[in-house]
Amino acid sequence: MKKIKALTAACVVAMATIFVSAMPTDGIMTKEGKTTIVNTQLLGKKVRGFRGATPLKIYIEKNKVIKIEALKNQETPKYMAMAKKLLANYEGKTVKKAAKMEVDGVSGATFTSKSLKKNVQLGLEYYQKNK
Repeated sequence: MKKIKALTAACVVAMATIFVSAMPTDGIMTKEGKTTIVNTQLLGKKVRGFRGATPLKIYIEKNKVIKIEALKNQETPKYMAMAKKLLANYEGKTVKKAAKMEVDGVSGATFTSKSLKKNVQLGLEYYQKNK
């Protein structure tokens, strides 16, 4: 009788584990080892640069921004290259500090700069609320 109860309990735990691990994620925040990655593609879908959305991936480790990379977008490559330089200002900062930073935009790529900064802000706020 004890073996049956133990086996039943083990099955219930195994099924619960499988069920929880099979639940879909929101696709916004994922983990790769010690690194949390926030993808702003859904968060910032209404944030527009000059020619469209400017999604980012924000890499966070130990509550610090490690790097930020721009994802596929429709911005003019020349202006996106200029604006992407501002993303380096966030690297190495704590999430809390980076979320409050006032980074200067890039002259000549104003719309793209503003949209990148807004996506960083959205991504970091999402991380703080959901970590």
